[in-house]
Amino acid sequence: MERNFYWVRRADVPQWLIETPTRKSGEAFDEPWMFTDGRMLEDPGRMKAQVATPGEKRTFVFSSIEKAPIASEAVANAFRTLAPDDVQLLPVSIEREAEPYFVINAFQVVDCIDEEQCQEVQHYAKDDPFPEYEGEYRWVYGLRIAPSKTEGAHVFRLMKFKTAFIVSEDIKNALERVGNLGVSFERVTGPH
Repeated sequence: MERNFYWVRRADVPQWLIETPTRKSGEAFDEPWMFTDGRMLEDPGRMKAQVATPGEKRTFVFSSIEKAPIASEAVANAFRTLAPDDVQLLPVSIEREAEPYFVINAFQVVDCIDEEQCQEVQHYAKDDPFPEYEGEYRWVYGLRIAPSKTEGAHVFRLMKFKTAFIVSEDIKNALERVGNLGVSFERVTGPH
């Protein structure tokens, strides 16, 4: 039986907005997008994140600009249990919160986009303002992946489209059991 996978995105629900984590000193990282880059990170040391916009506290959100996945301990435990070989859990303290939070760094990168099944794909071209992205996906509409190419991963980023944070149905179900999520799940397997 083929596994189902989901693109995890910010949900359209009332929620707080958290800034991208910084060093404990408040100094920004040289690469603030490193939490979405699909690579194993050296220990960044103690981190903190500010609440950019107060709102309903959620157990799993994406930071405001760089879209770093930030989760409560209950959500982090689901990742720790079901995907220990796919993610790093990096502690981050959130202002005025006693409860521990974690950046969920998905370091697996899988080449499994099924272009023929996607509704539309847009590539960066040679003459784009960002020549370093030539051949990568600018955006994908109606994303579909080939589950047979996921190499057993439960959580991963997509080769040439690291914007997408993909989870297996097992992870999705575990996160929904935790509840109070600030994210939604868009199925990326099977027919549209």
